[in-house]
Amino acid sequence: MAVRQADVVLVGGGVMSATLGMMLRQLDPSLDIVMVERLDHVAHESTDGWNNAGTGHAGYCELNYTPETDDGDVAIERALQINAQYEVSLQLWSYLVEQGILPEPSTFINRTPHQSFVWGEKDVSFLKRRFERLSAHHLFREMEYTESPKDLEEWIPLIVQNRDPMQRVAATRIKHGSDVDFGSLTRSMVAWLETQPNFELMLHSPVHYIDQRDNGRWKLRVKNQKTGELTKLEAGFVFLGAGGGALPLLQKSGIDEARGYGGFPVSGQWLVCRKPEIVQQHHSKVYGKAPIGAPPMSVPHLDTRIINGEPALLFGPFAGFTTRFLKQGSLFDLFGSVKATNLRPMLSVSKSNMDLTRYLIGEVFQSHRDRVESLRNFFPDAQEDDWELRMAGQRVQIIKQVDGGGGKLEFGTEIVAAKDGTLAALLGASPGASTAANAMINVVERCFPEKMKTPEWQARMKELVPSYGQSLVDDEALLTKVRARTLSALKLG
Repeated sequence: MAVRQADVVLVGGGVMSATLGMMLRQLDPSLDIVMVERLDHVAHESTDGWNNAGTGHAGYCELNYTPETDDGDVAIERALQINAQYEVSLQLWSYLVEQGILPEPSTFINRTPHQSFVWGEKDVSFLKRRFERLSAHHLFREMEYTESPKDLEEWIPLIVQNRDPMQRVAATRIKHGSDVDFGSLTRSMVAWLETQPNFELMLHSPVHYIDQRDNGRWKLRVKNQKTGELTKLEAGFVFLGAGGGALPLLQKSGIDEARGYGGFPVSGQWLVCRKPEIVQQHHSKVYGKAPIGAPPMSVPHLDTRIINGEPALLFGPFAGFTTRFLKQGSLFDLFGSVKATNLRPMLSVSKSNMDLTRYLIGEVFQSHRDRVESLRNFFPDAQEDDWELRMAGQRVQIIKQVDGGGGKLEFGTEIVAAKDGTLAALLGASPGASTAANAMINVVERCFPEKMKTPEWQARMKELVPSYGQSLVDDEALLTKVRARTLSALKLG
């Protein structure tokens, strides 16, 4: 069997692999890149429009990114960090649109105000403090706050219609928020890559074997599910961007850095409404506060979504528990991921997160009526017949080993890279796709350090992302310049 030699193998056809492939192609067009995807087309798992929140996660409306501190203050550092990271994605997409590599922006991103909405004295007080802290920073200077019934009727008519007038409510808004169809974005990037020399896409091709040779190069074996044909690949660098499938592959790689990592799978469901007379009344993403005990991915939100060009309203997500790591995965995924190296951390997390487990199982057994009742907190006039349940994607939250051998459940995204820089994997969930560009710059810096130091790569990266190497959190003038360009290029202004 012949061996297909490559410089780079990208495992998984989602937004992370596509972003890294695009970045590497822009930095060095001579690189020979192979993308392998186990399904029949790319962006079909977590990246698909129906399988993720589709929010350009920018910290504008997600209240879980600004937790209340013990002394009653609001911590805004994570929101600032995520907002700056999302601006990096916007810069990359703007460059690709300007170069004609990506199509008309409205095919993958649309201006959709980002709003937070709360009710009750305690949560209104929290939202006001959050607004005061965030709007004082240049990243959030456009944020508006209101408790005015007149403003709310203009901002979120569907939500305030026929609501109890005695209930105290409040909202914040950023007008230039966005809805992103990451599935369409990824398919456009991969379609362009396929037109380039030295790029090959292999569909129907899960990785069955991965091992590092003595010379540092990686051997992979993939099997075409359609034809049964086995292909041997060999590459100097491998990226595992396979969503929930990344952890098992990382474990198979045998790198020391994979030790102690485990995964906690969480499934999701949406209530979906496509009735034009309802959809037309709501044009925003409105996030509330998560129920006590809920994971951060379960912050309830009523969203305008434009997926494959079609508008709809989604409410959720309703979390659930499953042992699959991928939507089209195996019920044995979780059990197969338990190894001697991560058994203690996983047992420790399962013992200390019984409330979360009970919450997830309770979510699974909710009736349609129960779910619509939750929706009525956001849309008092919601009718059961107008909404249908749709499965969302799988998320595998990270379990990390901590000092002492125990474990901790993490709700972010994390890059695990081999010390020799020949392999990297992306684990975790939210904010995920929204910060793909920033995450992949991190991969490039860690895995191609010598090339990244060259004047050529430095200059090229600054073309792709003009703020590269500088802090948007600290530099107000830079943020002003960058944001003016991205809002114009992506038609979000």
